[in-house]
Amino acid sequence: MSQPRAYGLWVLVIINTLVFVLFALSFTRPRSKRDWRSFGAFAAFLVALFTEMYGFPLTLYLLSGWLGSRLPALQPFSHNTGHLWQVLTGMGGNPHLNPLHWLSEVAILGGFILVGISWSVLFKAQQQHTVAATGVYSRLRHPQYLGFIIVMVGFLLQWPTIPTLAMFPVLVWIYVRLARREEREALKEFGEEYAQYARGTPSFWPRIGGRRSSARPAQGAAEGAEARKKPAPPKPN
Repeated sequence: MSQPRAYGLWVLVIINTLVFVLFALSFTRPRSKRDWRSFGAFAAFLVALFTEMYGFPLTLYLLSGWLGSRLPALQPFSHNTGHLWQVLTGMGGNPHLNPLHWLSEVAILGGFILVGISWSVLFKAQQQHTVAATGVYSRLRHPQYLGFIIVMVGFLLQWPTIPTLAMFPVLVWIYVRLARREEREALKEFGEEYAQYARGTPSFWPRIGGRRSSARPAQGAAEGAEARKKPAPPKPN
């Protein structure tokens, strides 16, 4: 009986890429050129991933000789072999039921949820022209970038390839640079309010059991200052 075709499924490459790109786009809604550049880098990661997953297995071709000498009984170009972490660690069984695969799916879903939650808080703060310091932003300053990094880690746990492994540190570096640039712009726009928020809030990783940011939105700070100006009511005789 002939084996099902594992690669050359370019329709699946296109469908999977569009599904994940549009899914991410619905969360991020990039507007500036910088937003589109960062999103484009993430989209390029997805294209490289799904091209190897369903189209042309470049990584397996490059490693076929080494894999054949190490594991002679292995079918080097089967779809299951693309789950390289399972192959290299010697785990047997269905790779889709492997705990590593489950962990990757949790990371992908969790990363997208983090991006979505972050965007809702950030969008509200932009509408009100205040520092985004509530919700997940009270725990860390750049949750949206952390969410994309977690998504990429999830895909790498599930289907590592040479191109995506090479792209990952470059994308992390891009996100860190974008985060630093956004911080400089926020300092120019909000001044001491953002500086206070930044001093009490980590960049990419929340403090476990640590205190939340003490920064307040501009409106809340103004209301507090106004309240302090009001004279105290006279005490009864």
